[in-house]
Amino acid sequence: MFDLVLKGGRLLDPAQGLDRVTDIAFSEGRIAAIGDGLQGRATENVAGLIVTPGLIDLHTHVYWGGTSLSVDPMILARRGCTTLVDTGSAGPGNFAGFLEHVIKPCPIRIVPYLNLSFAGIYAFSKHVMVGESGDQRLLSPADAALTIEQHRDVIAGLKVRVGRHASGEAGLVPLDIARQLADHLGIQMMVHIDHPPPTLDQVLARLRSGDILTHCFRPFPNTPVTGDGKVQPCVLDARKRGVFFDIGHGMGSFSFEVARIMLANGFPPDAISSDVHALCIEGPAFDLLTTMSKFLCLGMKLEDIILRTTAMPAVALRRPDLGTLAPGAAGDVSLVDIEHGAFDYEDSTGAILKGTERLRPRGIVFAGHLHLT
Repeated sequence: MFDLVLKGGRLLDPAQGLDRVTDIAFSEGRIAAIGDGLQGRATENVAGLIVTPGLIDLHTHVYWGGTSLSVDPMILARRGCTTLVDTGSAGPGNFAGFLEHVIKPCPIRIVPYLNLSFAGIYAFSKHVMVGESGDQRLLSPADAALTIEQHRDVIAGLKVRVGRHASGEAGLVPLDIARQLADHLGIQMMVHIDHPPPTLDQVLARLRSGDILTHCFRPFPNTPVTGDGKVQPCVLDARKRGVFFDIGHGMGSFSFEVARIMLANGFPPDAISSDVHALCIEGPAFDLLTTMSKFLCLGMKLEDIILRTTAMPAVALRRPDLGTLAPGAAGDVSLVDIEHGAFDYEDSTGAILKGTERLRPRGIVFAGHLHLT
């Protein structure tokens, strides 16, 4: 007898090539079995719902109360995510508070990247915006190395933000420091890019296999597309080297026009993520399912969208226990359905996409426990 059985849902797990209406069972916090007629001590009829591996938002900011840009992680859990990847909200100087007061008490999984800046992203609001990478006094690779070594079981990698908004006139200096640190520790980097300096080709030249470029479908400048509607050669070369391309929608980093060009050129993102923070949780990003809905309305197949919010982020995180419904994997699933109607979606430039479908959260299972929306 299993602990919990979800009955009659459409199980959609692209990692296994699984798309089938059947039951899924959980025991001892993990996925135990898939098949018809399963019996459990607790059962829930999920007929009509899509059952996916627990959705992974590869770019969020959830050091709630510790940094001004962060949001309550439970808002995102109620909107369908089981794993939230916090990308550099905290640095070496305040990571302990993030770990003790947010990550450990949170009833869902938070996987952090450590910011190279000692203070993390410390001045980010509607009224003040100070790029943490622009003050080189705060770039302390020694402190970052010590923090990562102390918490290798928790920290997924190193986050560095470069661009005119994030690093001011520092240019490539923060990225070069991060590159040296990542190589020294044998860890991956996630790199933010906004307006030049530096340029996209300069940033990509410093990324290695397994590193992540976030905001990969951003509008001009530092866009991945050329003026004649092609993919920039430096972007194609980086993918060949194994660089991972993440959407990171956010407040100013996603363009429908760029997405259409990239998809038309056969260059989908490796991960679809929201970059939800305090300035975009009420639009234009909102949450991961809204970002996924935008890609659905751009013509991407549902199974390809699910792949890029489950198995592929799990690969980026080096977490084979996540992103799949295979028996023995973490007991996480997301329950969603598709609403049909007329929906207006906005990108980071203010452009509107008129869509006919919307993905809606209906609940999650985390560590084998059901939480309905």
